[in-house]
Amino acid sequence: MRHKMSSWKGITLCSILCFLPGTALLGNEVFHDSLPESPVHSEYSNVCSESSHNGSGCSFVCWGHSKGKNFIHRLGIEARPSYVIPTNPFLEGENERWKPIQSSIAAHLKYSFQFRPNTCADHIYGGAYQGLGVAYYSFGDKKQLGDPITFYLFQGARIARITPKLSLNYEWNFGLSTGWQPYDNNYNFYNGAVGSRMNAYINAGIYFNWTLSRYFDLTIGGDFTHFSNGNTKFPNAGINTTGAKIGLVYNFNREEADLTQSLSKPSIARFPRHISYDLVLFGSWRRKGVYLGEDRQIASPGVYPVAGFNFAPMYNVSYKFRTGVSLDGVYDGSANVYTKDVIVEYGGSASPRRFYKPGIHQQLALGVSGRFEYVMPYFTIGIGLGTNVLGRGDLRGLYQMLALKIAITRSSFLHIGYNLQDFQTPNYLMLGLGFRFHNKYPKVRH
Repeated sequence: MRHKMSSWKGITLCSILCFLPGTALLGNEVFHDSLPESPVHSEYSNVCSESSHNGSGCSFVCWGHSKGKNFIHRLGIEARPSYVIPTNPFLEGENERWKPIQSSIAAHLKYSFQFRPNTCADHIYGGAYQGLGVAYYSFGDKKQLGDPITFYLFQGARIARITPKLSLNYEWNFGLSTGWQPYDNNYNFYNGAVGSRMNAYINAGIYFNWTLSRYFDLTIGGDFTHFSNGNTKFPNAGINTTGAKIGLVYNFNREEADLTQSLSKPSIARFPRHISYDLVLFGSWRRKGVYLGEDRQIASPGVYPVAGFNFAPMYNVSYKFRTGVSLDGVYDGSANVYTKDVIVEYGGSASPRRFYKPGIHQQLALGVSGRFEYVMPYFTIGIGLGTNVLGRGDLRGLYQMLALKIAITRSSFLHIGYNLQDFQTPNYLMLGLGFRFHNKYPKVRH
């Protein structure tokens, strides 16, 4: 039964990840339809005009029309040597070999597509690119940790242009890793870092991008990586690494004109500031550590459901930023679960420990949080800080959220988020569907 439970959880997460590339294109707010010829005859014709109000509520359209292909398609390879941060005893050396696990190495293969230079989308989003990647990781201990394979989405863009051929960029990765050797009470009982064969993968970094030629770019920088299962299985100490990255990118259809700065820049339409409303419905499952006394914690064997909603009026400040407040409701089936210490007579055997669930009124909470979102084509990254105004026991205190929104249509998106308590205690995943109302975000054409 336990194997079947793990299987359907893995299938759920894989289905979400595999579904993302196809759905994201449907909800993209950057369009590349055929446009009428501009009166300005150049390789890149850029026109910004005010459009009439329509059913979508879009007030402006930015045209940046290229006579060539709309995207530059790219294939990249990367090597990432890293230092494993010793965040738990297993990594510090309390393992089968009694040696600390201090380093890892990863090889990445990445496909991406990028908006062409000198277009509206390029100027608004800083040469944004996005795509799919696969990576092989090794921690030098296959028996205890395995050699996981990672599949992920990624996006990056320019932070600053230093010279015409050199820029400082950022990139994030988000996906799933599989092939771990998890904790096992009989065969791998030292491993307190990894509790499941499949774990989430999160990575962020900055790097220098040097244009070598029409076809090749060299990338050199640093990054931070986090692996964990989102508190869906114990143990869940996770693994964190930081290190360097060096890579080479091949641009299939980049043209010489893409390497030169255009004398005429596209006219970017004034952004129509407005308030939109996001409604998110989410659900997940989680495990729970229950305190026995003041400082002793034991794992409950149960798997508990989580369901909730967020309703957030968001002020759209510019093409790339939103901010607002959110009303957050949640049902956490693990909240305030408790157990009792049992006295065993001398020479007797202890019966299995029982865990008790309180009434539903102790597992519901309502909170208010401040939100900030970074908006890019296809993806939006959001952070939140809030407090529960209604809630008892475990549900009191501050909570923090990190979320990725992936566009499906102009008014809907997939939501993948995680909730922390008091900046340190893992809470639960937030896997769901969102809807956006009163959306007046401009349709940026390129």
